[in-house]
Amino acid sequence: MTNSKEKFLFPVLLLLTIFFCKPVTAQVIYTDTIPLGGNAWINGPAAITDSGLTKWSDVKNVASIYFRTEVPQTFNLSLRLQVPGGKSEISITLGNTHYNKQISNTDFDVVPVGKLVVTKAGYVKVDLKGISKTGAVFANVSDLILQHEKLDSNLVYVKKGSSFHFGRRGPSVHLRYPPPDALKADVHWFYNEITVPVGNDKTGSYFMANGFGEGYFGMQVNSDTERRVLFSVWSPFETENPKDIPDSMRIALLKKGTTVHAQDFGNEGSGGQSFMRFMWQPGKTYAFLLGAQPDSLHHATTYTAYFKDVSADKWYLIAAFRRPQTVTYLTHLYSFLENFIPETGNEERMSYYKNQWIMNGKGEWHELTNAVYTADATAKGGYRKDYAGGADGDHFFLRNDGFFDDFVKPDQTFTRKASGKAPVIDFAHLPQQ
Repeated sequence: MTNSKEKFLFPVLLLLTIFFCKPVTAQVIYTDTIPLGGNAWINGPAAITDSGLTKWSDVKNVASIYFRTEVPQTFNLSLRLQVPGGKSEISITLGNTHYNKQISNTDFDVVPVGKLVVTKAGYVKVDLKGISKTGAVFANVSDLILQHEKLDSNLVYVKKGSSFHFGRRGPSVHLRYPPPDALKADVHWFYNEITVPVGNDKTGSYFMANGFGEGYFGMQVNSDTERRVLFSVWSPFETENPKDIPDSMRIALLKKGTTVHAQDFGNEGSGGQSFMRFMWQPGKTYAFLLGAQPDSLHHATTYTAYFKDVSADKWYLIAAFRRPQTVTYLTHLYSFLENFIPETGNEERMSYYKNQWIMNGKGEWHELTNAVYTADATAKGGYRKDYAGGADGDHFFLRNDGFFDDFVKPDQTFTRKASGKAPVIDFAHLPQQ
């Protein structure tokens, strides 16, 4: 017979056994491997290739690596690197946190760096700087490795297996201007203005003003000493090599400005391209006028582009191209902002787009005050989140690159304040060369 004391002790001992013997759940550690090939920048002679940081020999060259986190937490950082010869000392800077590392591994290996405490969502920059070396280079670095305890499914960086070229160029953003339904098939002329704020004219920028179903027209920063006004029309024959286009489907140049260069282009579709070297300036406003004249008899359409230096009150003819197998007025009106040089994808740029007007076949101007803001595959794929667009008073704006935090979700419609002042253009006296 069991006494009452034994009856009491048995369940207590059972509970204690269950409590102290239950299995311990292991802490989950998440790992993100950030390839420098798609997420880092450095000045020459060092270089960022698809394999990562190479030719890193100058103490003045600082490599900057970027990623964006949505979950503030503590990260354990490591670098995958090798030192081809000798010994090196490098510094790793993360905001106000600095680490110095002595490295000498001749094979690629993972080298722990230290902890990074992130207190708010947004972009994080990690800088690598060489301090001393006995070999030819400080190191070759392929990856930044993050380990963290909190899941961040929205951690943003250019992933392995995606295009490092487009990832480093950064996201392109667009404004699409829907005309009234009654005018969709009757847009003879499209007028737009661009102002690039001072400090935003970064090399590699294309501030495209007048895009349409068959081409685009805008201005670029090609180098420190060269800027262009560019007008292109795609051939109806789809190819990346203009030499493959049959004669019957080639874009024909009908006329151009006296200082304008005309040529074929490829690698983004193919067709006819024209450009005028023109040192436009930030802070000033420039106007773009594009016309379409369909020819049903010859089953072709002629597109003509004019550019105006507003402060000088001077129009320039860029070119007139005839596109075969096309009978249409202007459709799919849009603008965009892109960077076409990967090495400047870490530099922010912005542009203002204002005073959009279209003219119908009766010669009547109609103002366009609505725009749909969209973004490209780099943005939609989640590789970068440094892009924005919208309306501000009497103008729309686009912004990209530079790893700013306040990105704007695409696929939104914005409305600017109407000016009510139609362009005053003497079409009969526009330049013909």
